[in-house]
Amino acid sequence: MSSQKYSVNQHLIETVLSWVKSGEIAIPEIQRPFVWDATKVRDLMDSLYQGFPVGYIIAWRNPTVKLKDGSLAEGKKVLIDGQQRVTALTAAVAGQQVINQDYQQVRIRIAFHPIEERFEVANPAIDKDKAWLPDIAPIVSGELRSHKVARDYLELNSEVNEDLVYERLDKLCDITKKQIGLIELAADLDIETVTEIFIRINSKGVVLSQADFAMSKIAANEEFDGNTLRKAIDYFCHLSIAPEFYAHIESNDKAFVQTDYFHAMRWLRSENDDLYDPSYSDMLRVAFTTKFNRGRLSDLVGLLSGRNFETRSYEKEIEEASFRTLAEGVMEFISETHFKRFLMIIRSAGFVDSSMIGSINALNFAYILYLKLKRDLGNNPSIESWVRRWFVMSLLTGRYSGSPESRFDKDIKAVHERDFAEVLGEIEAAEMSDAFWDFGLPQALNTSSINAPAIKVFWAAQANQGDKGFLSKDITVRDMLTHHGDIHHVFPKNFLKKQGLPKSKYNQVANYVYVQQEVNIKIGDAAPTSYMEKVFEQCEKGQPHFGAITRLEDLGANLAANCLPSNLDAYRPEVYEDFLAERRKKMALKIKDYYWGL
Repeated sequence: MSSQKYSVNQHLIETVLSWVKSGEIAIPEIQRPFVWDATKVRDLMDSLYQGFPVGYIIAWRNPTVKLKDGSLAEGKKVLIDGQQRVTALTAAVAGQQVINQDYQQVRIRIAFHPIEERFEVANPAIDKDKAWLPDIAPIVSGELRSHKVARDYLELNSEVNEDLVYERLDKLCDITKKQIGLIELAADLDIETVTEIFIRINSKGVVLSQADFAMSKIAANEEFDGNTLRKAIDYFCHLSIAPEFYAHIESNDKAFVQTDYFHAMRWLRSENDDLYDPSYSDMLRVAFTTKFNRGRLSDLVGLLSGRNFETRSYEKEIEEASFRTLAEGVMEFISETHFKRFLMIIRSAGFVDSSMIGSINALNFAYILYLKLKRDLGNNPSIESWVRRWFVMSLLTGRYSGSPESRFDKDIKAVHERDFAEVLGEIEAAEMSDAFWDFGLPQALNTSSINAPAIKVFWAAQANQGDKGFLSKDITVRDMLTHHGDIHHVFPKNFLKKQGLPKSKYNQVANYVYVQQEVNIKIGDAAPTSYMEKVFEQCEKGQPHFGAITRLEDLGANLAANCLPSNLDAYRPEVYEDFLAERRKKMALKIKDYYWGL
């Protein structure tokens, strides 16, 4: 099988269902709850009854692992595509309950009309209609003998053709003799190849990430309580976005409520902070990297299969240890103390709103760093400063924007093997030299993209330093970031449009300041020399017009905090390009002072 990447075979529905029942095929709940509408289950039954093809399911065989006594255990097939179809079959044919999108266990009953050869989702009206068989599951599964069902049906419907009823019921029972395609991927394939095959086979164009494959390995492993671990990851991510979901878990998953995981995440039930709402991919990445000192999720998939990276064999002891270690990492991740302390550190750096964090991977690695340093160094007072600086450095240099996995891998190994201050110092010397601050950063601020990391960091610097908004006496940039205040063009947009400047020029980030809405409205499209002249005038006369600043020293401090010139000539339209260039330099200098002060 080494040269053949996968095998394709047709199997009877009853064979596939027996594999599911015995655990030979593990349904990993990769897409979590059953999301099909009941009518799709009905349509699947109709297609099987009519003999139409119902597509393929894809399974990836777990590798054969070596047990402690030296014997070998054959790997199960882990379903990585087709979960909804297989779950629909177990619901309609085997009569099993499914977990719906509200995480409630429900039964989907499919009714059959033998004369009209029609399937329908059972409902109270059908239950009362003697022409319908209200639930096909006990018939198709063989729990009820079809001949007895036929006799009972004929007693209630004496006018129908007896032979026809027997014929239709035999045809209904033949559903389990129909075939479904199984594409089985070889156990020794690497995750990149599996991903490629999946993309090529899957006609819907669905792309599974490496986190999806890791989740499938986790959820399919009952021996080491993988499904409970999967729920812990899934529920935490759900609760962090929707705290009201807590009541659903309490009502519908009594077994999980008894676990340490649930106890550890109970704090989320009244938490509305959305600075960091991790996905299961983020959570897996952080828990894995911080505990295993590796950055590639493909390695996690291997470890959860028991892979020994030196001998290239698979061992049960490694599989067991990997599940235990990952569970510890998840518990560290969801700890209220760790999570809130980490967010406090990020906020203290001036990142007060989720819109300011352009790189989720930078945030993920900052949390990895926090958890690892906390575990290794205890209450070292430098940890907060190190985490802040690493996070801001990552954003400014785009450290995790290219190939985040390989970067994570290199960084965690460096941090694990060497003194942290030394590692950070080397990165700063290489990537944040004088050339970066004097030329690289001003160039990064030469953009019209409001999502550019450099402008987000500039606003974080303002928030961190308690700067007031443009022409504001009391309202800070931090307040405006938190409450989504107005971004104002120092040289108003329409004013520059009339000068014939293109969008890429008038929307330069060096032309942006945070400002109170009423000040922004009052300035409108006025020429900058015109409104700034009045601002200087109001400070001389003590009569506020644009904002509440009425003293020249306060105005000077406000302009300096916003990296703006204090001489009126700098606001003339003909020197707009010079204004931008000078402000970029000042903004870069402010970010530099802020960074080294973290």
